[in-house]
Amino acid sequence: MKYDVLIIGSGPGGYVTAIRASQLGFKTAVVEKENLGGICLNWGCIPTKALLKSAQVYDYLKHVDEYGLKAEAIDKDFEAVIKRSRGVAEGMSKGVQFLMKKNKIDIIDGFGKVKAGKKVDVTDKDGKVTEYSADHIIIATGARSRELPSLPQDGKKVIGYREAMSLPKQPKSMIVVGSGAIGVEFAHFYNSMGTDVTVVEFMPTIVPVEDKDVSKQMERSFKKAGIKVMTSSSVESVDTSGDGVKATVKTKKGEEVLEADIVLSAVGIKTNIENIGLEDVGIITDRDKILVNDWYQTNIPGYYAIGDVTPGPALAHVASAEGITCVEKIAGLHTEAIDYGNIPGCTYATPEIASVGLTEEQAKEKGYELKVGKFPFSASGKAKAAGTPDGFVKVIFDAKYGEWLGCHMIGAGVTDMIAEAVLGRKLETTGHEVLKAIHPHPTMSEAVMEAVADAYDEVIHL
Repeated sequence: MKYDVLIIGSGPGGYVTAIRASQLGFKTAVVEKENLGGICLNWGCIPTKALLKSAQVYDYLKHVDEYGLKAEAIDKDFEAVIKRSRGVAEGMSKGVQFLMKKNKIDIIDGFGKVKAGKKVDVTDKDGKVTEYSADHIIIATGARSRELPSLPQDGKKVIGYREAMSLPKQPKSMIVVGSGAIGVEFAHFYNSMGTDVTVVEFMPTIVPVEDKDVSKQMERSFKKAGIKVMTSSSVESVDTSGDGVKATVKTKKGEEVLEADIVLSAVGIKTNIENIGLEDVGIITDRDKILVNDWYQTNIPGYYAIGDVTPGPALAHVASAEGITCVEKIAGLHTEAIDYGNIPGCTYATPEIASVGLTEEQAKEKGYELKVGKFPFSASGKAKAAGTPDGFVKVIFDAKYGEWLGCHMIGAGVTDMIAEAVLGRKLETTGHEVLKAIHPHPTMSEAVMEAVADAYDEVIHL
């Protein structure tokens, strides 16, 4: 039961790491206590996008007259929407099983706990414990929904993201606490399905990590869609004793009691690092994270950690990149440390949000002299023809050297457009190079070129 590489957790960090390790010739195994693919594939990234696609199609059907079409008796089947989402997740999980088999990776079912001496105990569902050893042990146990003391989750009236995507029936009203990616995606989905949604956000703006212009546009779009937005507000307590939930919300004007069928807590994540043996081995943690170096080595030789359990951004694509970097370094390949300043973030509500690099405010705080350009989709022929004119592309450049400091998008399909900015920044592309790279017309992506043209006072279509 000896391996070269043994990975605990099979999410987008774990299973990708396992495949790359196998490609590099390592005898590899993955320990998984639940479903291959982890939270992302089974309860996060993938099934939520299936839900959001159903919401998008339903929105189109409700507005077919705007496209010169007619449709009667438009309705939704909430249970069927949930069932489709679960089917998509199950299909993807089977795909990961195929990849494991194809790459000759052993799957060890059970709960993994690291031990000293490069060993791992795995407890199966029957309570049987089996010991495994490996030259390199990689911890990729991910995270779960974080609970606030004022907002304890009971899984029925106060829920996390996992319950939110598998409710047996649609609630008539919902309070969403937190407006990060998870919060706004579920707020959009349930609002589109016809649920009365209120978003409560502690910070002064929703999607608070985004550029302020993006946050303002998102709030306008949400209010236009009928979502009530309460910023600079916090849920102080919840009363679940009645038929629904009564939430006491503290605002700048005082306390207000909101009533709803369900409260969705979307206030962040809690890492899964309890009871996995870190203290027994002596692996150092800080503020709920495992401390690692640029190559994801912990303070104990032979033990590594990647993904949500480490201090980097808690994103699926980051976990995958960290795992690949980790095992390539183990294999002795020449590899570069990940540039955490060039990680794209995506939110899949309507409108979508995509961003990379510095916000305008952050760039000013760092002392840059800026060239800022902005192109609204209301001036885009493709967006107008598609009926999706809300949003814009915003670009930020260093005026002195032309460095592309940041790119922020909000609108239809922008999550598929942000990679241009990520690649451009990776290649140290200047504003003039982007401007002179011919973009196809009519497309949504030409808004990037137009925004750069605006930054350099050469914009044509504004």
